[in-house]
Amino acid sequence: MATEIARVEEKLYQNRYIVDAGKPHISVEPHTTPSKNLLAMTKVCPAGCYAQNDLGQVEITADGCLECGTCRILLEPTGEITWSYPRGGFGVLFKFG
Repeated sequence: MATEIARVEEKLYQNRYIVDAGKPHISVEPHTTPSKNLLAMTKVCPAGCYAQNDLGQVEITADGCLECGTCRILLEPTGEITWSYPRGGFGVLFKFG
């Protein structure tokens, strides 16, 4: 019997995220050339929140953030991002845990 493997996107869809409009809990500091760690976030963020824009700068869309802390570990010590927990009642809601 063949076992079907669920894609990450399908599993992420099970979670819900309550957006705090205009008050993202993560922001990327202005830069002209992104660091290696900032570029890495475009690949390692499990929710796919980081992306490069047309100018080559890295931007974040915090909607859908899993609050896993990966970016906090890589970027907060260097000052490339500002990170805080979302306000109460906002952020990710895990369906299965």
